[in-house]
Amino acid sequence: MPKQELEVIGQGAACCAGLSAAPLDEDQAAELAKVFKALGDPVRLRLMSMIASRGEGGEVCVCELTPAFELSQPTISHHLKLLRQAGLVNCERRGTWVYYWVPPGVLDRLAAFLTAPQTAGATA
Repeated sequence: MPKQELEVIGQGAACCAGLSAAPLDEDQAAELAKVFKALGDPVRLRLMSMIASRGEGGEVCVCELTPAFELSQPTISHHLKLLRQAGLVNCERRGTWVYYWVPPGVLDRLAAFLTAPQTAGATA
């Protein structure tokens, strides 16, 4: 399976500028919409959480994910495929099982995009 990396809104300064820094262009909005659409489903959000909670470099076998849901294995695989297509997770087949992980920097880039800049005198 080919590995994809998430390109939230480009590499470099534009990525880290955040939503409030400048309006998105059409391509940036389309790419980012894929990410939010993938995360917009409760099952996919839970799957993402289960995979991301393994930490940097951690991975989880699909055999550990499937029992957490009252869904069929093909349905879980479909949700994982959508997360892969959005660039939120990568995977590797090892024998019968597929292992998933969050690529380095994906969550940081997404968080940086969503983070509003702090203004002088602002309190958290």
